[in-house]
Amino acid sequence: MKTSQSLYIAAVSVEENLKELNSVISCSRMKTDVLGGRLVMGHLALLLGFMGCVTMEGVVTSDRLNVCIDSKNHKSEPGPETALFDKCSPWTNRSCCTESITKDLHASPAWYNFNWNHCPELLSTACRGHFIQDLCFYECSPNVGPWAVQVNQTFRKERFQHVPLCQSECSSWFNDCKEDYTCTKNWGKDFSWETGTNKCPLGSSCKKFKDVYNDSIEFCETIWDYSWKVVPQSEPCMVLWFDKNSENPNDRVAALKVGSGADHIDFSHLTYLVLVLLSVCLQIV
Repeated sequence: MKTSQSLYIAAVSVEENLKELNSVISCSRMKTDVLGGRLVMGHLALLLGFMGCVTMEGVVTSDRLNVCIDSKNHKSEPGPETALFDKCSPWTNRSCCTESITKDLHASPAWYNFNWNHCPELLSTACRGHFIQDLCFYECSPNVGPWAVQVNQTFRKERFQHVPLCQSECSSWFNDCKEDYTCTKNWGKDFSWETGTNKCPLGSSCKKFKDVYNDSIEFCETIWDYSWKVVPQSEPCMVLWFDKNSENPNDRVAALKVGSGADHIDFSHLTYLVLVLLSVCLQIV
């Protein structure tokens, strides 16, 4: 909110000052006195300041890079771990989770009191493996800050939403789960929690994933209440597994998200205005 307000105030200031620009330019063409030059230089400084403001505001938003969301098991800030367990190991060099958390989440039958086997048919090993991988991303990734939103839940104050997930990751996940069973489409919202753990809603029935979801995209986007947004491989997108001895490829995705924050600003237009003002200043001098 502070960033948006700052940009709005700066934009309004520029707009108001530009109203005087034509009269200043007219004065300059008539070889007016030094006061005209001061006015032009004032406007030029304002515009340059606004451009700097936009740029710096973009930098300010980078404080959402390399952060941990505010949640029960997350560290206050990302850092290295001696080791992370199994499917969480890619984040060993820089993670928001601890080794003990990664061991527990692999072993626990009900992480956050969530029962994976809410239907009589147990989740297959392959399917559950994808959910564990997804959970490792949730607990360990330092790259979701740009998509973090505030929530009011007992175990967290933030969650991420609409994080771009590579289509290949989603397809693999759905293919390994489509023959498994569930009783509801949105696991983040639809279950009954009256007993303290998730139960199938009254009147629901267990069906195969492939009969609950139309396709892999609907599955990946809906199951955790739109934490994910599936995008083509050609677009910047997150992966759930990478070589821990290489760079984290999700760093670039988060950085690009932050960089796109000022895409709506027409820098070419601002540049043109600055050039006009420079020309005016030269005429006066």
